[in-house]
Amino acid sequence: MILTAHQPTFLPWTGLLHKIALAEKFIVFDAVQFEYHEYGNRCRILTDQGVQFVTVPVKTQGHTSKRFCDMEIADPKWADKAVKTIRGSYAKTKFFKTYSPELFEIMRAHPADLATLNVELMAFLLKSFGIERPTARASSFDFAGYKSGLVLDMCKTLGAETYVFGAAGKDYADRQSFADAGVKVKFQRFTPAAYDQGWGRLFTPGLSSLDLLFRYGPRSLEIVLQGNPTKVDELDD
Repeated sequence: MILTAHQPTFLPWTGLLHKIALAEKFIVFDAVQFEYHEYGNRCRILTDQGVQFVTVPVKTQGHTSKRFCDMEIADPKWADKAVKTIRGSYAKTKFFKTYSPELFEIMRAHPADLATLNVELMAFLLKSFGIERPTARASSFDFAGYKSGLVLDMCKTLGAETYVFGAAGKDYADRQSFADAGVKVKFQRFTPAAYDQGWGRLFTPGLSSLDLLFRYGPRSLEIVLQGNPTKVDELDD
């Protein structure tokens, strides 16, 4: 079994979707500390004025000692502003009407915690891109350890034969420990393929996957994979 994992991310960029596509199971790592000013509660979209953030407000008191799965959404009406911003940017794109009703329904459902919202939105994106994978939340298990050791314990617990790290995993993965445990390690390589984003601008990478989905619909996964590894055997080890 090929496994990968990542912290809950709000409407993430296509690089995360690519990593999940390479695996056979995905773990939402919601049992780690929430990091403020990262992408757990915000994403980047493209407007006629340039890049803009869409943000989910969270209750920040004590966040330095809280796990991601314990982070609460601060304003139950946050989705009203977010929906308006996304609609204002993408209403004229070819596939907006195809995907936005389900997206906005999830956003307006007002789950009380950020991790649940992100898990539901990720499921929407994976389905829309055609990358549906069995998914579980780390908070449902008792994984032990720190950084590389934590990942290895997760692999042992779930019976993974291969684990796909992000590219940054090369800086901290203890390859010998994985080898001793009989778990192969692979490291993602991903370069986003340029596509037409409208307004006559040069390609802007790192946007929410919504940008690609609303513009290219069923072709989105093809564009994500373009020029990138499509199976785990093509990755670095």
